[in-house]
Amino acid sequence: MLSQGGLLRLWQRWSLWGLMLLLLGLVLGTLVWLAGRFEASQVQDHLERDTAAAVDDVRLGLARNVQSLQALQYNDPTPGSWTVDAIEFLRNHRELLRVEWHQPNMALVAKAHSPFRPQAFEWQGQVRAEPDAQLACTLAKRANGPAYSGSYFLPQVTGLGLEVLELCMPLISHGALKGYLVATYALGDVLADMVGRQLTRSQEVSFIEPDGTRLVLHGSARRGTRMFTAQQLVNLPGNTMVLRMDSWHGDPGVYPNLMTALVTLMSIALVSVTVLLVKDTRLRLSAERDLADALAFRKAMEDSLLTGLRARDLEGRITYVNPAFCQMVGFSAAELSGHSMPAPYWPPDLAEEYQQRQDIRLAGNAPPREGFTSVFMRKDGVRFPVLVIEAALINAQGLQTGWMSAVVDITEQRRVEELSRTSQDRLQATARLATVGEMASLLSHELNQPLAAISSYATGALNLMQFGELEGADLDMALRRIAEQAERAGKVIKSVHDFVRRRGDAREMVAPQALLDAIMPLVQLQARKLGVQVVTQMAPELPPVLCDRTMVEQVLLNLARNAMQAMDQPGITERVLVLRVAVAGANFRAAQATGWLEFVVSDRGPGIPAAVAERLFTPFFTTKLEGMGLGLSMCRTVVEQHGGFLGFEANYPQGTVFRFTLPTGGA
Repeated sequence: MLSQGGLLRLWQRWSLWGLMLLLLGLVLGTLVWLAGRFEASQVQDHLERDTAAAVDDVRLGLARNVQSLQALQYNDPTPGSWTVDAIEFLRNHRELLRVEWHQPNMALVAKAHSPFRPQAFEWQGQVRAEPDAQLACTLAKRANGPAYSGSYFLPQVTGLGLEVLELCMPLISHGALKGYLVATYALGDVLADMVGRQLTRSQEVSFIEPDGTRLVLHGSARRGTRMFTAQQLVNLPGNTMVLRMDSWHGDPGVYPNLMTALVTLMSIALVSVTVLLVKDTRLRLSAERDLADALAFRKAMEDSLLTGLRARDLEGRITYVNPAFCQMVGFSAAELSGHSMPAPYWPPDLAEEYQQRQDIRLAGNAPPREGFTSVFMRKDGVRFPVLVIEAALINAQGLQTGWMSAVVDITEQRRVEELSRTSQDRLQATARLATVGEMASLLSHELNQPLAAISSYATGALNLMQFGELEGADLDMALRRIAEQAERAGKVIKSVHDFVRRRGDAREMVAPQALLDAIMPLVQLQARKLGVQVVTQMAPELPPVLCDRTMVEQVLLNLARNAMQAMDQPGITERVLVLRVAVAGANFRAAQATGWLEFVVSDRGPGIPAAVAERLFTPFFTTKLEGMGLGLSMCRTVVEQHGGFLGFEANYPQGTVFRFTLPTGGA
């Protein structure tokens, strides 16, 4: 029988062993938990990398398809040849259901269906979801590049359906919209062809909307006891989807036999735990250092920017401003942070207008991509113009948390533009005066005739009065002739005055005939001197053009004078100057078939040599002994400022044809 002291020692020994077993159990449980967590993190990291690679594959595949679709329009195909190429293209891209060629007004030119799903649109009766295509094409036109519509469900005759989206790509030629290419993607085939080959047997991939709604699914994963999920944002122009990848795994296999693990873990438990803790600590410290470096770099970059940055939440409160913005408006970051509308840098008289614009923005309407101009007021009351480029602020979960704005002070830019405009006006006025100076001898001759006639009639009347032979009828006739000749001289002087006087750059609707009538007196002066026949050809019922009348008249006069001077050579007997105005044809490379008028000035001169043609529009380049070399350069600048194009080509059988376009009121 054990004594009381022996029981106490036994109790103490069993308590020590129990404590040791408890500590060992805690160590083993901790180790098993850490091992399982580590394995799960490895699986999750691998899945994140696979998801990012899948998103890159989708973006790369869509970008390659855009390039291939652009190739369909190479060399201006006909609808027939385009259809053949489009069918061959669809045969090599199973993810596309059909491709359509539309005019700028969305009228269908040609289309082609995938040979793998020829009846995909049979349930719709060959009618597309017009709002989705129209929205995508509107975004594509605004962005001057491809845009995607939102996805929609396309029912099938089998009772099932497809989740599809539209790609709209604008066809731009020389800055003019010629039409659209609209391609229909089957989202399920996009996953199968662009991502499916890289999937393992334990993975599934799907497209989901930002709210979590699953659109399509690809893959049949082998189920396990644990599922891992990774998501990546697929941000396409006009459309935002999320690619989700699910992976199934079994329980982490730390050791198959826990009893065998006890013997091994007793010797390595403390070392393993210590190593894991040290490694985890190092990783955490490294991550913290990297995060601190990244934050410091971003802060230094934002502080060094000359462009003002401003962030606002969905209620319009300012949440962030960089030093450049504070320096621009004169308020500190503390004064602006948390400030709601109206902002302290808004001019008081414009606050109501800005508040209305802000309400529209907070209602969810996206601002223009190219930005908008506004006026801010500094703390000292000085106003200055700014360019504001604003975009939605999206967090990592794809949700909008506010608005981010880039603000640029354009005071200096406005000043330079004003100086440039003033210099351009002076240069144009100088060119007009130079033109009149070159025509001084013609003007002198044209004015001498009516002045000589006036002098003759006046002298004759005085002589008749001296001899007493002047009768009332003779005096009446002499005075009428003097008045007619004075009116003739006045018209010549008025035409020169209208040509050289300076005007504002306001554009107005002007009839094409009025432009020709304005320059015709000056053209006829030189034509009579050089023996040139002037022929005008005006198409019937032409609409007026929207232009700066003085500048366009100068372009027409310069081209006409150049054409007549080119024919002023002894060997040229047929001297005909043709001035023609008509609706611009579709074959003219700078104008569309509607909305533009084409002005043509042609001559029968010797033509333009190739060496001269290369530098024809270069400023200060001239082949004339007394020329300034600014005429054609100025003409091209004026036409391009109106959105048109100025070019030339050889005339048949000889001579040169200059063409330029001007927009009509509906262009």
